[in-house]
Amino acid sequence: MHVRAYTIGDQMTFKTVYDQWFTGVIDDLRRDTVYINGQAFSYKEIAAIKRDKAGRGWAPALIAVGVGYLAIGAFNGAYRKDAAKDWYSKTDFIVSGALVATGATLLATKTKYYQMGRKYKLLYLQIGKR
Repeated sequence: MHVRAYTIGDQMTFKTVYDQWFTGVIDDLRRDTVYINGQAFSYKEIAAIKRDKAGRGWAPALIAVGVGYLAIGAFNGAYRKDAAKDWYSKTDFIVSGALVATGATLLATKTKYYQMGRKYKLLYLQIGKR
């Protein structure tokens, strides 16, 4: 199964077999070698690739809206001089909890690590002239 393809100009974060993490833009791909920020790495030296999933930018906003929803309820209840037990209904807690839980889940699953070895392999495809 094809997961991701990288080419010159792509951002890449990876861990080497020497247990070091590197982040940068791919400068060149030549003869089984990946050049990132002026450093050369054989594709066989890459032990893991870190990838941030797209579409997770809404997570902090969802958490803020969920907490803000409860804060507005408290402010309105205090302003109206209601008893504290009457500030929220079950629906308010469900809506707020769902927003916060969804945002936290999106934040927790934002980053994925692909460990090279059994399940994932990094293949170098030579395309073009030899």
